[in-house]
Amino acid sequence: MPQNKKEIQSFRRFAGYYRKDIQDFASIARPLYKLCDKDIVFEMTVDRVKAFESLREALTIAQLLLITDLKLPFKPYINASGDGLGAALHQVQIINDTPVEGPICFNPGK
Repeated sequence: MPQNKKEIQSFRRFAGYYRKDIQDFASIARPLYKLCDKDIVFEMTVDRVKAFESLREALTIAQLLLITDLKLPFKPYINASGDGLGAALHQVQIINDTPVEGPICFNPGK
């Protein structure tokens, strides 16, 4: 459990890196962001502890990348605009008897 504002700020920065992978990140993290306001005294209230625990749990269970399975089809996602180009390669894999679609990690082999 964070003991001061500096530790909360460090956790926020770390968790913020994965914000796109955590549903409702802004709503969950709001109490931790407010805690770091200039005139707020550091105190881990019930809401703040709940926010910290929820984010910590989300970070530990989030499926960030799937391991490439060459036997399965790939799903390319491509987005282009006048400013740039983006792409991601996904697969649908069965995890715990549930189909899960997600980005795959690149494994060039040996």
